[in-house]
Amino acid sequence: MTDIPLDDEGLIRLQKLLALSGVASRRKCEELMLEGLVVVDGEVVTRLGTKVDPRTAVIKVDGRRLPPVSEKVYLALNKPRGVVSTMSDPEGRRTLGDLVADRPERLFHVGRLDTDTTGLIILTNDGDFAHRLAHPSYEVDKTYVAEVEGEIFPSTLKQLRAGVTLEDGPVTVSAARVVERTRERSIVELVIHEGRNRIVRRLLAEVGHPVRRLTRTRIGPVALGRLGNGELRDLTTEELGALLDATEL
Repeated sequence: MTDIPLDDEGLIRLQKLLALSGVASRRKCEELMLEGLVVVDGEVVTRLGTKVDPRTAVIKVDGRRLPPVSEKVYLALNKPRGVVSTMSDPEGRRTLGDLVADRPERLFHVGRLDTDTTGLIILTNDGDFAHRLAHPSYEVDKTYVAEVEGEIFPSTLKQLRAGVTLEDGPVTVSAARVVERTRERSIVELVIHEGRNRIVRRLLAEVGHPVRRLTRTRIGPVALGRLGNGELRDLTTEELGALLDATEL
């Protein structure tokens, strides 16, 4: 939201900003301030009428981060199979750039998905955010659902959770569960925070279950949900706030 009315100094009353940002009604926002539930730049603010710069202030309401007012965009995309995770391709293959060709912004993709992997990818014109979210040091969990060959048994899940070492180093799996299984195939959900090349496919092949189909369903608080194949949506205020906190921006 970039059309917030500011005074001559570029400031706005805090309770008005909270109301315009959809936190609650103006009166309820005042109550939240008086209850000590609103923190600005690390300080509890209870004085009604306090003014803030909505572009730079780090605001939390009852522990939840409120994203700053910005011209930046933060988008969730459901990448179809066969689309290359680049914004352009010299070989003429279909790319992420083709899916957002009608957007006026110069967008970056956060991390990559294999060409034959579908699912959630985040696009933004905020370069710092993109770099941090993709960096393994911030440990933002990513959830994948894979259809694999063969029947996955509890012993394999235990092996995955204990960590598996690949040729380029160990992989830490935060969670692993079987969604469905038969003797011929299984569907497994994995949560990891790494983004190494083809990491999920290599990990599952290493434990004896080559991947047939793979989808990323979640990045941190952002869920793929019912977003259709090739569809795009803005991140919600709650999603973006949580990711800004996770990446310490």
